[in-house]
Amino acid sequence: MKKKIFSAIGLMSGTSMDGVDLSIVKSDGYKEISFIQDEYFEYDPSLYEQIVSVRDKVLNTDDLLTHSKEIDLLEKNITFFHAKIINQVLSKFKHQIDLIGFHGQTILHNPQSKITKQLGNGNLLSQLVNKTVVYDFRQADIENNGQGAPLTPIFHYLLANKIVDKYKIELPIGILNIGGISNVTLITSFSNKVEDNMLAHDIGPGNCLIDEWVRNNSKLNFDESGKIAKSGKIDQLILNQAIENFEIKNYSKALDTKDFDISFARGLSLEDGCATVTYFTAKLISDAIRKLNRKNFSKKYLLSGGGRKNNFLIDCIIDNLKDKNSNLDKIDKYEFNGDYIESQAFGYLAIRSYLNLPISFKKTTGCSSPTVGGKIVKKF
Repeated sequence: MKKKIFSAIGLMSGTSMDGVDLSIVKSDGYKEISFIQDEYFEYDPSLYEQIVSVRDKVLNTDDLLTHSKEIDLLEKNITFFHAKIINQVLSKFKHQIDLIGFHGQTILHNPQSKITKQLGNGNLLSQLVNKTVVYDFRQADIENNGQGAPLTPIFHYLLANKIVDKYKIELPIGILNIGGISNVTLITSFSNKVEDNMLAHDIGPGNCLIDEWVRNNSKLNFDESGKIAKSGKIDQLILNQAIENFEIKNYSKALDTKDFDISFARGLSLEDGCATVTYFTAKLISDAIRKLNRKNFSKKYLLSGGGRKNNFLIDCIIDNLKDKNSNLDKIDKYEFNGDYIESQAFGYLAIRSYLNLPISFKKTTGCSSPTVGGKIVKKF
């Protein structure tokens, strides 16, 4: 019997904090997926500054109480912004939308303390857009002893299935998402249970350190295409000290942007600091890929996320890999838009949550059992 197809809007605002990716997908929550629309909406400058300010103040769970009034106001403003862009899209999109997958804006992720805070009021959003909203995707996983991240592997699994089938790529295959934090999904098979065929980990910083360096040392928000880093010179002494002082010993824990800092590059010029921070980021990513390859060797990694556009970063990763048998390709080469994988994923996850299907698994987040994440609200 053919399964019902749902239409969902997926929304993702990442650790770059610059705006919201919006995608419309249609799916049965299983193997069927079609992509209808992708669009990016930049935050207003005042809202962006407000998000950065609050994010920088919230370093632990106590800070959530200390700054609660400021956080509540920001959450309301973020929700209003999401409602505005949803209604803008709905006014042009003449077909039915069944669900809204609302990730919100992360300001703290600390699974060890059993807390993850994504700002976004699902009840208010549902009232403002007159749609069923699925939000707070991570908390259920954390309460089930998981890390609450990464959540996209089940969507990566679906994409990989289609790519492998169409392009006859040999398994295992990896999908490397370079957002604020980098995470990788390895798909080993498409037989038996889904949860037995994939594993995933956060593996290190992605854009977060590079973006922070550029924001702190220029009027720009990021290093477009890696041009600033490419024009600089890596300070080898500082780089070696940073690598020596920082090591991710295992990849069982979710990472937050606050797990890293750029203090090691203090005193360098914009260009030299950017080059050094970028190479440091690449070293951590490539180290993780090598370690994971020892367990499940993947010849091909497909790149998604904004970091895939940083040519200097990608060249540094390749240089550090020193493994000519593993190659990195942008996922765009296989007819998927690498800018919107996460927003598409949260549309898909909203459908799975609505159908009471698990979105996280022991080998993806470390949860005790397959977990259905997301709170479902209908306030209209």
